[in-house]
Amino acid sequence: MAGEAISTATTAPEPLADWDALAARARNLRRTKAVVLYAFLIAVSLPIILPYFWLVTIAFSAKTGVAETAVLWRSMAVVVPTVIALWLAAAFAQSRRQTWIGMAVIAAVAVIAFTLLVGPDLHVGNFIFLWEPDFASVVRSRIGEVKGAVQFPNVWHAFANSILIAGAQTAIVVTVASLAAYYLSRFQFPGRSAMLRSLLVLHAFPVMTLIVPMFLMLYWIGLLDTLAGVILVLVAFELPFAIFIMKGFFDAVPWDIEMSALTDGASRRQAFLKIVLPQVRNGILAIAVFTFIRGWEEYIFVFTFLIRNTNWTMSLYMYWARDDVMGVDYGVVSAVGVFYLVPSLILYMAAQRYLMQMSIGGVKG
Repeated sequence: MAGEAISTATTAPEPLADWDALAARARNLRRTKAVVLYAFLIAVSLPIILPYFWLVTIAFSAKTGVAETAVLWRSMAVVVPTVIALWLAAAFAQSRRQTWIGMAVIAAVAVIAFTLLVGPDLHVGNFIFLWEPDFASVVRSRIGEVKGAVQFPNVWHAFANSILIAGAQTAIVVTVASLAAYYLSRFQFPGRSAMLRSLLVLHAFPVMTLIVPMFLMLYWIGLLDTLAGVILVLVAFELPFAIFIMKGFFDAVPWDIEMSALTDGASRRQAFLKIVLPQVRNGILAIAVFTFIRGWEEYIFVFTFLIRNTNWTMSLYMYWARDDVMGVDYGVVSAVGVFYLVPSLILYMAAQRYLMQMSIGGVKG
């Protein structure tokens, strides 16, 4: 009897799983998670996106002395539903093809709606500073006010100064940080650990407390009110962070690769330039982008150390435009902001992949 019971228990068929129900449940669960995730992304992204969109809308639609908020709200009536619809299309699409088709249809409808509602009010008159150096006087003369006290330089001159500061700072930081980080990564010497700790301390040090001493130092060595003085100050504050990040990338390069090159007869310099350096190019590009953006948007040091308007950068140009014509024409101020924003935005979008790799590689090292 016991044997028959065991035989019956072992030969009884197991109930079949309802695979269709399990698959439908998995799809619903995945879709619910996607909806929650996209709802969260929309909630946190809109407060960030809307101010920039407002800036662009005002720059291309506002008129002198007129607060046309109707254009702004009409544009919001288009862009907010468009953003939500794009995220919903990405969440509920069954395939990549459906996603692209849905996004293309939504984008086409949004362009048509924006053209009909906002298109007639768009113009480029607020970008007068691009072809009129003394645009503040022109703006004030439109409403009968006297000429402002601030004498603006040509915006392209300020643009060139910003490019010079950011470019020179980037070249120096990338070169010095790469060499210093390689040495810290590959060699042992007394005080190495203390130096690594000091890099973090220097990066965390509040720079505002050093403005007065640096002002006096630049005055004594004759670099006050010069672009070279600002470049040296920015380099000094950017190097600790760049060295710390680049050391992480060099640590991630196996020593065996470099040793193989040395065994084959390469010198230390050749191994560094031809073997190790190509392995950390993503880190070099990443710190170059961060350093360039940091120099491009610098305001505190240029405001403190640069006096003549011939040495203005775009950040100073933006400040004085806001201070001089904000009460007269906020459209021009917004246009200056858009012009100031575009280069850094293009650079960041072009190098976004390398910035992500910098975070992964630097932390890993």
